[in-house]
Amino acid sequence: MASRSFDDKESRKDGRGTLPLSKASTETASMQNISITSSLESHHDNEPNWPRSWRAYACWLGCFFLMFNSWGLVNAYGTFASFYVGNTLRDKDQLELNLIGSTQSFLVLLFSAPVGRLLDAGHFRWVVGTGAFLVPFGMFMLSVAHPNNDLALANYAHIWITQGFVVGLGMACYFVSSSQIAATWFPNRKGLAVGFVACGASVAGVIYPTMTRYLIDAMGFNDAVRLVAAVVTVTSIFSLIFATPNPVHVHPRPQSYRALGTWIDKDALKNTTFIWFSAAVAFLFFGFYPVFFNLEEWAAVSGYGTRNGSRAPVKVVNFDERPIQTFWLLTIMNGASTVGRLTMAAFSDRTGQLNMHIVAQIVSSLLVLILWTFAGSTAAAIAFCVTFGMFSGAVIGLPPASMANILNCTYNTPSQKVIAHGKLGQWTGMMYSLAAVFSLCGPLVAGHLVTVYETYITVQMWAGANLMVSAFCMLGARWYLPCYDGEMISTKLARLLKRGGEKTGTGNESDSDAELSADNTITISQVPTVVPSEMPSRLQSGEKITDVV
Repeated sequence: MASRSFDDKESRKDGRGTLPLSKASTETASMQNISITSSLESHHDNEPNWPRSWRAYACWLGCFFLMFNSWGLVNAYGTFASFYVGNTLRDKDQLELNLIGSTQSFLVLLFSAPVGRLLDAGHFRWVVGTGAFLVPFGMFMLSVAHPNNDLALANYAHIWITQGFVVGLGMACYFVSSSQIAATWFPNRKGLAVGFVACGASVAGVIYPTMTRYLIDAMGFNDAVRLVAAVVTVTSIFSLIFATPNPVHVHPRPQSYRALGTWIDKDALKNTTFIWFSAAVAFLFFGFYPVFFNLEEWAAVSGYGTRNGSRAPVKVVNFDERPIQTFWLLTIMNGASTVGRLTMAAFSDRTGQLNMHIVAQIVSSLLVLILWTFAGSTAAAIAFCVTFGMFSGAVIGLPPASMANILNCTYNTPSQKVIAHGKLGQWTGMMYSLAAVFSLCGPLVAGHLVTVYETYITVQMWAGANLMVSAFCMLGARWYLPCYDGEMISTKLARLLKRGGEKTGTGNESDSDAELSADNTITISQVPTVVPSEMPSRLQSGEKITDVV
């Protein structure tokens, strides 16, 4: 029996894929697909850093437009809200205005989990096609529901249904699709690939507010929205045609779509790192979009910016000699966000996506708590928009790449890489779905604070505190996540501290060597014996170690 075990061990030593295949008869159909197609991972490992097929870059641009028409429209909502509060919804308070934008973000995140699972199963055409219908349709219907006279009061429910609900449902189909589909073409440059896709949100945050504001002045709100809807339609059609995943990517189909396990991965809920990072993303959305939704109104009532129409029901507390149009602040912030998303995403492939995410999160929270709070002029407001835009771009753009980092470190053996690829959409979707309620409530709480206390210092403190809590949760996720070599960060820190103590210690070297030898002996003695040895012990045979050496 011992020789048989030894032979089995030798036969498996260089055959890493033998063990999973030998269990294929007892696994589900989806796991069989993962095991059988695990050989495709060697294809990813041998791929160049940049694909040579034009389809990869056409898909990349298509995914860029998916993000352009999802979070890009959410980022641009501040300009719509500024128009509403000064014109057709001037009878509504800040909470009700924030509800439209927060409904969009809520729906985008709420349906991220089922959308991610459908993408994992290969139903990308249906997902993207549904969004390509709903988003343009909702924008066109907004131009119909809004009154032709900009001075007339609009029906709040009609605007909420068209812009908040219908457009939000379409965005839900776009959001996870954009990062997940693009990542299949760039397995060795996921951080930069997802970062470029995430730039779609910030670029749209520059184009849509500027376009909307000038078109409203030129031809009125309804015609302006129709032209915006036309841009959404053209870019959505491009995405529908070209945003397709890499053909070699694995798409494990579930045995039943009615099973709860199809939509919720229990392994994720048992993973401590996933829980910590999901909590971080939840607090991120608690404090992130109150900044974007309330920036223009803060500038208007602080005297640092001007806009057309009546002012918000908060008195002006300060005046600046050189105010600018408020929509330019949002445009500047989104433009700076593009730079931050690209540069930090590129560096994240070297430093680790989660590590870069933590740094950007800490800096963003400090900028809100300090720079935005003490901004006392138009120049200071612009400085905040530039700096916060750069770091917040990485903060909001890196979660999919950070989740890929978590999966790669969790399933870090060569035979488990395919599992990490197969779960990317589901884990990312679950993470965002858990944050959906927070994205809905965050701007509502901020709007309520403004209405009750009539000051925007409440929004600044609310947003900054939540972003800081999010940073601490990310640190917790990093603490429980293994490194790429499978070793925990606590082990690495303990080794570094021990080496530092040995270098600065006063004890003699022989004692240190003895302790190190003892540690090594204990470590070796704890390694489990896989193959039983039949050789006689040296102690029993009377041999001395020095004789053998």
